[in-house]
Amino acid sequence: QVQLVESGGGLVQAGDSLRLSCAASGRAFSTSPMGWFRQAPGKEREFVATISWAGKTTTYADSVKGRFTISRDNAKTTVYLQMNSLKVEDTAVYYCAARSTYRAPSSLQSEYAFWGQGLQVTVSS
Repeated sequence: QVQLVESGGGLVQAGDSLRLSCAASGRAFSTSPMGWFRQAPGKEREFVATISWAGKTTTYADSVKGRFTISRDNAKTTVYLQMNSLKVEDTAVYYCAARSTYRAPSSLQSEYAFWGQGLQVTVSS
């Protein structure tokens, strides 16, 4: 079992940066691929980024590639999402998620077993 708690959201202006953190409890974290997803108002939840359990493989949605960076610190059982050059269209509730241990990272929501409660990121123009 993995419990996830996100932090670091808030209100920023377009062009600003923000770093989200997701603290995980449970010994399975270091062997679990992690992902970030987001849901904008009136839209379905979508994939943002994923990272392998060892941190060697990362994948990004085209909409955030080159602006967002996912990373993890297994010693701190925390995964991060560094968001630079934020745009108004990045406004959404952001969720971190964990796959079962030793699986490959994935962009599919259905393959994630554990989810955080989500936190709001609002980018104003």
